[in-house]
Amino acid sequence: MLCEKSQISQIARAPFCFLADDMDWVSPQYSRRKVDSAGEIFASAMPDYEQLNDALGIINNWRSSHSRPLYTFRLGLRRHAEKVDDAALVAQRIKRLSSIFLKLSLSPNMKLSQMQDIGGCRAVVNSAEHVKQLVKRYKASDIKHKLLSEDDYIQRPKSSGYRSYHLIYKYFSDKKATHNGLRIEVQIRSQLQHAWATAVETVGTFVRQALKSSQGEADWLRFFTLMGTAIAIREDCPRVPGTPDDNKELQTALQSYAEKLDVTRRLRAYGAALNTVDQMEVADADYYLLELDPEAMSVKVFGYKQGELGKASSDYLAIEKQSRGTGTDAVLVSVESMASLRKAYPNYFLDTAKFVDAVNLAIET
Repeated sequence: MLCEKSQISQIARAPFCFLADDMDWVSPQYSRRKVDSAGEIFASAMPDYEQLNDALGIINNWRSSHSRPLYTFRLGLRRHAEKVDDAALVAQRIKRLSSIFLKLSLSPNMKLSQMQDIGGCRAVVNSAEHVKQLVKRYKASDIKHKLLSEDDYIQRPKSSGYRSYHLIYKYFSDKKATHNGLRIEVQIRSQLQHAWATAVETVGTFVRQALKSSQGEADWLRFFTLMGTAIAIREDCPRVPGTPDDNKELQTALQSYAEKLDVTRRLRAYGAALNTVDQMEVADADYYLLELDPEAMSVKVFGYKQGELGKASSDYLAIEKQSRGTGTDAVLVSVESMASLRKAYPNYFLDTAKFVDAVNLAIET
């Protein structure tokens, strides 16, 4: 039986497996071959209903298994980040089903078990110079996990305008091997780089286009590419490939796209139009589940304690199943506080104020 989008929301919550010991961390329950097979079923155009239900349970277990390594990396990253910038923001997130689907669809040869950013840990520091200092300090630390690869998208920015520093590690514990071998992506970026990236996601949510993956309306993509260079200039870093070398030409092009797209008004309107922020049991939470409904212009925030990680992951999957194809977006994250949550994920609160300021500065100077 083939599964239509409307049927996916009817699938009951998948069973969620986790160990009772060691703070109830989720552990991998399936072989990598089964994980890869589940990824193939999930990315197929018209998956079988029963197969999809089983596949989502496997995928949810696989991605949730990254929570323990993520926790370890977040603690270490925060410790080093605060030595560089005492106002550093550190957060972690488990990759969304929609992002997993898109990545598998765009790269047919990719295996889900080899995806390097299922678990992501991020530090946002004040400046590009702070990024450089933190990367140097972090790599020189006595971290026992294996560094697999790194990408300096600040000195070599992506053609989209994206800029950040990425480190891919393979998790290792000499006390318990259950999670050994899982890959974690560490991102280190400046506040301006973070403002750019979250603005891309905010606009992408409303125009229903994967701008983050360089898919969508050409004018929006070009505008963000140009803004990538405008911010790079402020940070005294290399320009984005394919953008003007002349600052006046860059300014003129930005003005043209900003006017054509009505950027400032539209971005400010998104934040002003946010009707409700429902916070449900978030006091002293360790994990936060964010659910953004762009149609209703509302965001719900659910809070969970460390011992409720299994329930949080199960709720995360349930929301994603119910909202697939509707435009509603959800993500399960961990930060230090509710205040940090808004700063780490401003796109879920439709907050693009810092980016709007950067746009106005680039156009006016």
